[in-house]
Amino acid sequence: MKNILINKLVMLVTVLVIGILVGWLVKPDTAPKMEMDEHDHVESIAGIPITYTCSMHPQIRQNEPGDCPICGMDLIPLENENIEADPMAITMSPTAMQLAEVQSLVVGNSSSDKSIRLNGKIQADERLNYTQSAHISGRIENLTVNFTGEYVKKGQTLGQLYSPELATAQEELFQAQKIKETQPALFTAAKSKLKNWKLTDGQIEQILATGKETEQVPILANVSGYVTEKMVNLGDYVNRGEPIYQIADLSKVWVLFDVYESELQWIKKGDIIEFTVQSLPGETFSGKLSYIDPIINPQTRVAQARLEIQNSHLKFKPEMFVSGKVESKGASKENSIVVPKTAVMWTGTRSVVYVKTATNQSVSFQLREVTLGPALGDHYQIESGLLPGEEIAVNGTFSIDAAAQLAGKPSMMSPDGGAAMSGHNHGGMAMPVSNTSATASPELISQDAKNELKPLFDSYFELKDALTKDELTVSLTSAKKMQSIISKVDMSKFKGESHMSWMKYEDNLKTHLDKFVEQKSLEEVRKSFLNISDEMVAMAEKFHPYPSKIYVQHCPMADSNRGADWLSLQNKVVNPYFGSSMLSCGEVTNTIE
Repeated sequence: MKNILINKLVMLVTVLVIGILVGWLVKPDTAPKMEMDEHDHVESIAGIPITYTCSMHPQIRQNEPGDCPICGMDLIPLENENIEADPMAITMSPTAMQLAEVQSLVVGNSSSDKSIRLNGKIQADERLNYTQSAHISGRIENLTVNFTGEYVKKGQTLGQLYSPELATAQEELFQAQKIKETQPALFTAAKSKLKNWKLTDGQIEQILATGKETEQVPILANVSGYVTEKMVNLGDYVNRGEPIYQIADLSKVWVLFDVYESELQWIKKGDIIEFTVQSLPGETFSGKLSYIDPIINPQTRVAQARLEIQNSHLKFKPEMFVSGKVESKGASKENSIVVPKTAVMWTGTRSVVYVKTATNQSVSFQLREVTLGPALGDHYQIESGLLPGEEIAVNGTFSIDAAAQLAGKPSMMSPDGGAAMSGHNHGGMAMPVSNTSATASPELISQDAKNELKPLFDSYFELKDALTKDELTVSLTSAKKMQSIISKVDMSKFKGESHMSWMKYEDNLKTHLDKFVEQKSLEEVRKSFLNISDEMVAMAEKFHPYPSKIYVQHCPMADSNRGADWLSLQNKVVNPYFGSSMLSCGEVTNTIE
């Protein structure tokens, strides 16, 4: 019995071994071959290699699947790579456009309204300023008005003046009175002499009635108003016609606004200006523009626009600061093309947009150079380069431009295109850096002008470094320092075209810095820093003001993937838009020497 069981067990083992051996001989390498076939199918279709890209960062191109070196997302096969109708356009997949937040707008004719903000001061009406002068030579014996700001009424006695000439004139009057029956003309002439010294008829009649000479003559106010300047003291000797007081009637005052020459075309006589007074919070006033200065101040490059307002309750006082706003159509063309500022990329000398073309198979964007008209708040007026009905990208333009640069297509910095590039400096990875040079035409400025700008760039670099370290307080302090430095720049050092260029940069920087210092969080100040950096990059490319190299650096993920630039003295990327959360995100796009 025991032998039977052993024999059965040996037989089962033998059958099992034979079965395994037969199975291995019948299906040799089947699984590996299927895996190889499947891999070959993914890597190539009909012999054409498949390129993999990131839907978020289309500049990433690889020949095999994997993760994006920038954001870590899975790479996907590149769609429609070989069906671009226009070789100069950059094609984007719907997924890439969605993730890069690309938005477009069909442009058309619209009115070019503009809101202009003005700053100024309240001043006394020049037509209501008077000088109280001495009508006869003599010594000041008494002053009843002894300080500036005192209100006086017309005819009020302001003081007493001792005059030897008055005594002589009175003696002549007494003598002429004795012979007035025979010599009436002589008597009239003697009285007229006293009238010329501003003695009234009543005073003259009193002198004749008493028959006594008076050695003092009262100083009577010619007008009513407030004393704005006291020009003599008790005991001073004054000559005839010499000023004693300056008096201003403040029942009507002027509001004088500074208007930059670039905005004069938008403002005209008769416009209604709403304004607020810094010392009267919560109140809004308005007035009609009555006069615009025909001459521009050569130092400040502004003209003054004037409102005339009633001031019966003396609410408005000279030298008060005011802020105004005027809505105007100015001298712009009616029904002109107006586009958002986010659609336009400015290199310093050229302004470009991306025009969208959509077909059933693809969506592409092509670079188009445009000529800008006046700035209209958050929009630009387009003088030439676009036609009504064309569709342009208004959001995500920097992502489109980055994809065009890396694909070798025409882009903002390379209008004729170039060799395709790949790579992105992120997380310390070494990536190729573009050697594209700035296309802005530099303007030569003197060393004195460069010296004026160096402190401004120094404070900008302090601001940038503070943001890389996530230091909100330090960044706000640096921005205020930039505000102070800008106000001290001697614009007379800039000659010719550079003078006009500096005025534009100065105006824009002041606006952006004013907004920056009002922010309360790092996220908000970084949004404002973007506009400041755009102006500083353009200024650096235009003037080459710094004694050492300046590196222009760019991160396509900043500003909600629209991309943003900044300046640095170091070649190493230290990102101010993300700080410690993504410190090395970015690349060097230009070097300014």
